Amino acid sequence: MAIAKQPSTKQDILQHLLKIGQASAQELADALEISPQAIRRHLKDLETEGLIIHQQVQAGMGRPQHVYQLSQEGRDRFPSRYGEFAVDFLDTLTETLGYEQASTVLRKHWERKAMEYRVRLGKGNLRDRVAKLVELRKAEGYMAEWYPVQESDCQFILTEHNCAISHVASSFPSVCGHELEMFAAALQNCKVERTHWIVNGEHRCGYLIKEQ
Repeated sequence: MAIAKQPSTKQDILQHLLKIGQASAQELADALEISPQAIRRHLKDLETEGLIIHQQVQAGMGRPQHVYQLSQEGRDRFPSRYGEFAVDFLDTLTETLGYEQASTVLRKHWERKAMEYRVRLGKGNLRDRVAKLVELRKAEGYMAEWYPVQESDCQFILTEHNCAISHVASSFPSVCGHELEMFAAALQNCKVERTHWIVNGEHRCGYLIKEQ
């Protein structure tokens, strides 16, 4: 069942939780401009459907509050780029060629993707190229965004709130290393560092991009 089939308010809740990681009912109500009572009804439905989970968090001296986040099933409602097929294919490739040869094939794939990105990004300033890269990633199923570091024109943060290849990354985490190299090769004359990683249990992947 695709996420688009969810009622719009529920879809908004899922997308907001995907973006920020976790939130209380009141925080969701404030962010989406919906009454807390309506939010709680939607949260109850989403939890019944197995799309979100909650935990109790102690806030100051008051009563513990429920904080909600996506379950794995909830994350799976977002684009995955045919992840299961890709994992099966890579398993077969590894069995046929061996791990080293399969890794070489993966590297070649990311090198080709980097060259494709480089051509499409052009030779503008880094700000424009990062903005274009984010648009390309969005088109590929990533919920991506970017912003400058303290209004800088030479340092930027690129954040991806869902991983379109999460199934592959869970089984073959080396693809994330290739992805890091791909960004650096595509942007040229830049250093790219990972700041957050979904595979490590964080709710987003983040990259610091520095002009060299």
